[in-house]
Amino acid sequence: MSDSVPDPQPVDRLEVVRVDGSNWRTYRDLRLAALRGAPRAFWTTYDEAAARTDEEWQRLVGQSRTWLALSDGGAVGSVGAFQVPEGPDDECVVVGMWVDPSARGKQVGERLVRTVLEAAARDGLRRVVLEVAHENTPARALYERMGFRPTGRTGVMPHEPSVTEFEMAVVLSELPAGSW
Repeated sequence: MSDSVPDPQPVDRLEVVRVDGSNWRTYRDLRLAALRGAPRAFWTTYDEAAARTDEEWQRLVGQSRTWLALSDGGAVGSVGAFQVPEGPDDECVVVGMWVDPSARGKQVGERLVRTVLEAAARDGLRRVVLEVAHENTPARALYERMGFRPTGRTGVMPHEPSVTEFEMAVVLSELPAGSW
């Protein structure tokens, strides 16, 4: 058995777009699918999200920068970037990262992470941080390929204390030119 992972094959006609007033429902539907399919990966539960009103979804989308990955017109992934008000001014946090199982291993995750890194660099941010569940080995591997490294900080999922999360971060100036 080989330990090597084949190069991911891209999804056909992948487009990453910002979530806004015209596509927030698509984001909502994808987010609910993510919460249903991977309940141990997010701080929000499906029941909490499903109970939100349309106005709450629109407000939530307006509070963070969120992107959808679209392939052939259908949503296959999403990611958000959020600046924590109490956090460092030169840092953002990756939130809500998810790729539909049908699109995994096809460079969708890479494109979504790259979108956040590019936006952070354009905004003059120095560092991008995220938390990933200890059990989510594929996501940890993706983040490591994209230059993230463990910070040594850990925590637990608020609604599922058995899930340990590792904090990972990347300092944008330390990434090789063109690596993202």
